[in-house]
Amino acid sequence: MTYPLFLAEFEAPSIGDLIEVTGDEAHHFTVKRIALGEVVTVANGRGTAIIGPLAQVSPPTVRVEQVLTQPATRRYVCVQALPKGDRAELAVAQLTEAGISEIIPWQAERSIVQWKGERAEKGLRRWQAAAREAAKVSRRFTVPQVSELHGTKAVCERIQAAELAFVMHEEATTRLSELTQNPAEVLFVIGPEGGLTDGELAAFTAAGAQPVLLTDGVLRTSTAGLFALAQLQVVLK
Repeated sequence: MTYPLFLAEFEAPSIGDLIEVTGDEAHHFTVKRIALGEVVTVANGRGTAIIGPLAQVSPPTVRVEQVLTQPATRRYVCVQALPKGDRAELAVAQLTEAGISEIIPWQAERSIVQWKGERAEKGLRRWQAAAREAAKVSRRFTVPQVSELHGTKAVCERIQAAELAFVMHEEATTRLSELTQNPAEVLFVIGPEGGLTDGELAAFTAAGAQPVLLTDGVLRTSTAGLFALAQLQVVLK
């Protein structure tokens, strides 16, 4: 059985400790009608969680009966070109539920959406909120990092620093399913609806990213990341 998951700030809990939940998360206790004595899970968003009963309703306070940690796994980093509309939150939620470690918003040349000024700040907050909520729904103890908006030059720098990097492209000759590497961290690039420009593909390849074919068809940018992550989790040893 899984219990409702909430997020709170704590470091190294011990059995018997009381964990107080604050802010919007405290309001969610009321929305979900969590009763005194009801058992819930509270995670710190960094891989540790506790399970215990609600010991106090206001503010919501949970008594620690179990301490859980999710084992460290390979880090997956997705460079996601900005999708349009609510497809952005869908992409972030799906990647989070599937186990992504970090999501990097990318302003591609052919992205219809343009993050500038206040719009960039609002967009980033929406992505971060989507990742947070998806982590709770999927019972993940770790909320993936959503980084600041990157341009192509910044993405190239991340590719150069990555242990292994791929760019998903419909004209690649190597299929993602053919990979055999065993990296501790892998970065992959998902292009916009209009596709990568020749210049972007050349820049990413020069930086060290290997073009790979994901499917025989062309996927939406909002769903391609999920397909790529799922394949990488199966293929990479």
